[in-house]
Amino acid sequence: MSTVEETSTQKDRRVVYIVITVALVLLLIICFVFYRSAQSSQQAQDKANQLIAALQKAGVRVVPSQEQIVGVLGDDGGAICKDPASALRKALLFSQLTNGAGGPGIRPVIVDSRIFKGQLLVIQIYCPDQLPRFQQLVEKLKTAPVAGG
Repeated sequence: MSTVEETSTQKDRRVVYIVITVALVLLLIICFVFYRSAQSSQQAQDKANQLIAALQKAGVRVVPSQEQIVGVLGDDGGAICKDPASALRKALLFSQLTNGAGGPGIRPVIVDSRIFKGQLLVIQIYCPDQLPRFQQLVEKLKTAPVAGG
């Protein structure tokens, strides 16, 4: 086994460390400048208030705060409005409407008829143009008042 003799000087290594540190600091500054968190616009707050009122009218007992709704849905509905009736979204929805088993034991279930009310309200408020297609999807599902109350 042979050993390799170090040929770089301490000054060379220090220059490399300084260059890497400066590059990381510049990247960090760029990230802070271009980072946009969920900005609370007046339109987002108005839609959040509209959703809160609709949820309360629908009888929801625990309604999220305005800040939570604005953070998740913003002013455009976020991910929920990105073609909610597409094949991928349908597959994700159907995979959640199961008995909870894994593998070969997984089976679809009849869900409560109220399960889609919240999602329909969000789509109605944030992206009403998507509502007819999603309503058609929901109406095709077999539901029943199984959860009581």
